[in-house]
Amino acid sequence: MTRKREKNSYDRFLQQRLGNYYYKRRVPAEVADADDRAPHVRIALKTDDVTIARAKRDALEIADNEFWASLLSGSNAAIAQRLYSAAVKRAQAYGFSYKPVADLARDASRADIVDRFELINERTQPAVETALLGGVSRPNAKVSEAFKTYLEQIVPDEHMGKSAFQKYQWKKVKQRAVNNFVELIGDKAMTEITRDDARELYDHWMKRIAPKSGRATHSPSSGNRDVGNMRVLYKAYFEYMGDHERKNPFDGLSFSEKRKKTRPPFPLEWITDTILKPGSLSTMNSEGRGVVLALIETGARPSELCNLTPDAICLEAAIPHLKIKPREDPDDPREVKTDSSIREVPLVGVALEVFKQHPNGFPRYRNKENHMSKALNKYFNARALFPSPDHKIYSFRHSFEDRMKDANLHDDLRRLLMGHAIDRPTYGSGGSLEWKRDEMLKIALPFDASIV
Repeated sequence: MTRKREKNSYDRFLQQRLGNYYYKRRVPAEVADADDRAPHVRIALKTDDVTIARAKRDALEIADNEFWASLLSGSNAAIAQRLYSAAVKRAQAYGFSYKPVADLARDASRADIVDRFELINERTQPAVETALLGGVSRPNAKVSEAFKTYLEQIVPDEHMGKSAFQKYQWKKVKQRAVNNFVELIGDKAMTEITRDDARELYDHWMKRIAPKSGRATHSPSSGNRDVGNMRVLYKAYFEYMGDHERKNPFDGLSFSEKRKKTRPPFPLEWITDTILKPGSLSTMNSEGRGVVLALIETGARPSELCNLTPDAICLEAAIPHLKIKPREDPDDPREVKTDSSIREVPLVGVALEVFKQHPNGFPRYRNKENHMSKALNKYFNARALFPSPDHKIYSFRHSFEDRMKDANLHDDLRRLLMGHAIDRPTYGSGGSLEWKRDEMLKIALPFDASIV
């Protein structure tokens, strides 16, 4: 039974007759009156190779899905978008690139035109004629509409594994770029965006990054994010529309980032004499205090610590440790920053004592890393617990790396514990937990148990 279901899934909508494959599919009842192919779509794929047949089937299946969706769609913009997308996919299924009729008349060779008409004569279906002769104009979607298409149809896979907060953060940065462009240039049709428009956005940021007088109000990275996100949107949208050769007006526009600003580390003496001093964190809530103290001896990112779940806190293991990994709960997923961020970190010193008191992690701050960061930074600022205005809670991570360097811990171990990539082929598991634990004990700081 299982094997049969798998076969049906692989070979859906495929029939074989006299050795050759056909694409056959029932037209949905709700659009049957609007699709002249009803009640069934049946197309000869002209191949006896199942692999080729499946590839052609996939393209035709996507085209029909887009076409039927357009018949059910409520807005004119969405209908135009889906009709165009369906025509592009259908032309590709027959081995042709889709070109609107005006482009065909201007650019297509005589041989290309002849080949298209020959196939149309064989198929005698309006949908095929529309696809091969460019009967659907490119939708004149505005920037805001293209962004909606980008989110809903082009990159939904990029949301997979993200928590609700991560999705919000991911979208917010891209939405800001679109909003800034629309506010500055207007909600223009994507086809009407010019190099001058792109330069106007670039100049807008240049005045803030490198003003002719006065101080800069923004960093180069801010401008690069905005211009870069518009460049990505433009490229992704037109590629999705089948226009792979369109010149991108945002290409080549970027700002030099000669020196990225990094947070300074906490001096070791400041950690031992101020932060770990009994009473320094006594009025902080216990979970916030736990995160701070765990940061000191794990070097983890604050967001990694506050999103730990009980199964990632392994206190009963021979070597107590944390498992920093993606959260794969379908109801509450969360991705990690990079593949190299997935790691096991032994618990030593004050961090071990913290998790003995918080074996379930820090649910107060789970999925609220920004809220936690603001709360901890506010507490430190109010009590002069930062050595300088440039220090932030994240500075503990930089301190941990410096402490490892000063103790001559191996570079690979430092990278493994920090969740950084190792710039060479890796072999084995990276070392045992026992070895990692013993190395970390070399930098563990003394502490008074009362501070936990």
